[in-house]
Amino acid sequence: MQDQFGGRAAMPEGSCWMGRMTSANSSSASSTPANSSRPVVDFPNGEPPTELDIVDVTVGDGAEAVPGGTVRVHYLGVEFDSGEEFDSSWNRGESIEFPLRGLIKGWQDGIPGMKVGGRRQLTIPPELAYGPAGGGHRLSGKTLIFVIDLLGVR
Repeated sequence: MQDQFGGRAAMPEGSCWMGRMTSANSSSASSTPANSSRPVVDFPNGEPPTELDIVDVTVGDGAEAVPGGTVRVHYLGVEFDSGEEFDSSWNRGESIEFPLRGLIKGWQDGIPGMKVGGRRQLTIPPELAYGPAGGGHRLSGKTLIFVIDLLGVR
């Protein structure tokens, strides 16, 4: 699957949205229960991680996502360095369903084990997202933060 910039998609084609996040004083997602409201991501502090960072903001109690499975999610994506929002299903007003195997490696590795009803924050280094700077994608070379609400699995 390729996105509108010609690279491997984190989300299905045509789902990119540009905007600017508001800032608060911590580096985690909102503690609002999953599935009920749009998450807020605060600007992170310090250096970006060099490995995938997984934080369960809310642990779900439903079915578990499995590697290569299909998931239905709401998500929000921001750049680690700037906090700039680059994509959000919340802005489109509807969740989205897709197979994990067609997505960036950070999603393929970061969603399995998550349970329906959960909210998870993934901080994904470039090597697990769109590759090193100069890779041809506007997000190449960037560490990305996604907050994902898992709504369903199959």
